[in-house]
Amino acid sequence: MNNYFIIPGLGNSGANHWQTYFENSGENFQRINQQEWNAPNCEEWMKNIDDTISKYDLSTVILIGHSLGCVTIANWAKQYGRKIKGALLVAPSDIESPLYTFTSSGFTPIPLDRINFETVVVASSNDPWVSIERVKLFADSWGSKLINIGAAGHINAESGYGEWQEGLDILKELD
Repeated sequence: MNNYFIIPGLGNSGANHWQTYFENSGENFQRINQQEWNAPNCEEWMKNIDDTISKYDLSTVILIGHSLGCVTIANWAKQYGRKIKGALLVAPSDIESPLYTFTSSGFTPIPLDRINFETVVVASSNDPWVSIERVKLFADSWGSKLINIGAAGHINAESGYGEWQEGLDILKELD
């Protein structure tokens, strides 16, 4: 049985977000909560991921990131080098963009190293936090399969992604 770990982005994922829907869809889904959601520190976020998953057989671990959570996973993969089953990376934020003015530390530069486990990047053609060109660069660099789901905004609750069955179906590609 796989163990799924949800890695939200800035501000966490609220009650109507697809990550919460995933979390409530099965007993083997667990959110990794961070101490500071609104002024995140990459070192702390990565350590929290590593501490949490180290209690599990890594061959059963699948990370599910959204937004800044995806960038955290890419940083974690580069720094820790652990081999897990895979990761679903949805709407990775381009925190190097001038539009990204939120307080955060340690997330840049965004790693462009190949990730040593299977990854699927899900993107939108009109995400305000990342251009489709940047998503393609991330996916190519990370060695990820890229799925463009069209004009879906930031693929969050505000853009209508709450009960996201298509996302659960995409997740099965990592099984």
